[in-house]
Amino acid sequence: MKGSEFDEVGFFRAIQSSGSPETRERLTALAERQLTPDQVREAMAVPLSDSERDESLSLIRWFRRRYPTPVERLAYARRAYRRWSAAQGL
Repeated sequence: MKGSEFDEVGFFRAIQSSGSPETRERLTALAERQLTPDQVREAMAVPLSDSERDESLSLIRWFRRRYPTPVERLAYARRAYRRWSAAQGL
């Protein structure tokens, strides 16, 4: 793992381990909730704000600079999946 790569698993573990038990419970429930197809459609129907669109495009540009080739992007996706699988105990 390169030094500038964001550690998603570590980040969420840190959030979940901090705060009160009630906060941890709420974060876990939020992260693990199952959405209905109607809830997904409803959320997808809301257009992005200008600031959300700008932030998304900025992140895409960063990702494409950080991982300029399809091979590098796929390697990142595989590493991210391994981290996720390990965090899930798979």
